[in-house]
Amino acid sequence: MAKTCMVNREQKRARLVKKFAAKRRQLKETIVNLSLSEEERNEARIRLNKMPRDSSRSRMRNRCKITGRPHGFYRKFGLARNKLREAAMRGDVPGLVKASW
Repeated sequence: MAKTCMVNREQKRARLVKKFAAKRRQLKETIVNLSLSEEERNEARIRLNKMPRDSSRSRMRNRCKITGRPHGFYRKFGLARNKLREAAMRGDVPGLVKASW
């Protein structure tokens, strides 16, 4: 299990990303729009920099839905490798079987 504070921090980041997504998208579109004046684009850059740091999507970390483990994460299933293995052994993941040759 990951520390509870780390899992809570990730949940907080997810909330902030969702809350500020539209505003960040609008500011980024303003920044790359060459038809606007340089002052308007610069103002958009300043406003983007003043937004909360954790509202950026790139600061989020993929974590296991069950344990919160950050390493050995499989995106397709949303689980870490050890919990994915347990779920596969129980038969909870359709189509996933243990390899043997």
